[in-house]
Amino acid sequence: MLDQTSGPIGTVMADGAYDGDPIYQTMAERDAGATVVIPPRVTAVPGPTAATEPTQRDRHIRTIAERGRLGWQRQTEYGKRSKAETTMARYKRILGGQLHARTLPGQRAEQPSASPSSTA
Repeated sequence: MLDQTSGPIGTVMADGAYDGDPIYQTMAERDAGATVVIPPRVTAVPGPTAATEPTQRDRHIRTIAERGRLGWQRQTEYGKRSKAETTMARYKRILGGQLHARTLPGQRAEQPSASPSSTA
């Protein structure tokens, strides 16, 4: 998805499945000023430079230790991610199973009457 963006990135939010150095490194290479908001796993430990030069992930781990997971969510506004997911789920529900193509030309070519369930 990063290849689809050309401008600066303010914030990247993802669920805990994306927790790990590769995501943080990729974002640092793409836009060093971007904020990465990914909840660390429960078993996460700070990196080797956490005491002297903490990474964003190290700061997340420390905040969770100090304020708890809900306190971290409030501080990072992690709830915005949930709202965005809910909005997309509602949008998909409105559209239903009619649009399957991912590109606009393909979507234009689709006709709801051509689906197998509507011809039966």
